[in-house]
Amino acid sequence: MKKLFVLLACAGVASMAAAVDLAGNTGKVNVSMCIGCHGIPGYKGTFPEVYQVPMLGGQSEKYIENALKAYQKGERKHPTMHGIAASLSDKEIAELAAYYSQQK
Repeated sequence: MKKLFVLLACAGVASMAAAVDLAGNTGKVNVSMCIGCHGIPGYKGTFPEVYQVPMLGGQSEKYIENALKAYQKGERKHPTMHGIAASLSDKEIAELAAYYSQQK
C-alpha cells in the first residue's frame, strides 16, 4: 500500500511539470517534484505523520545533495522522498541542489 501511495503521489506531482533555467543558462532543472510541498511557505505534510516541510531555497548545495542521496539509499526515512530521490540521477540531484541553493 505504501508503494502505491508513493507512486500515486509522484505521478500527481510530476504532472505539474515545470522546468526552470539554472544560473548562467547552463541547462534546465525540473523542480516539479519539489514545489508541490517545498514551495509552499508553512506547509505541513501529513504522511507518514504530521511534520513541517522545510523550504529548500537558500539551503546549502551540499546539504541538499547529501539529503537527496540519503533518501535514495534509505538512510533518511520518508516514503515519498525516497520515491522521488530514487527516480533522480546524480546529475539531476546536483542540478536541483545548485538551483535551490541559489534561491532565497
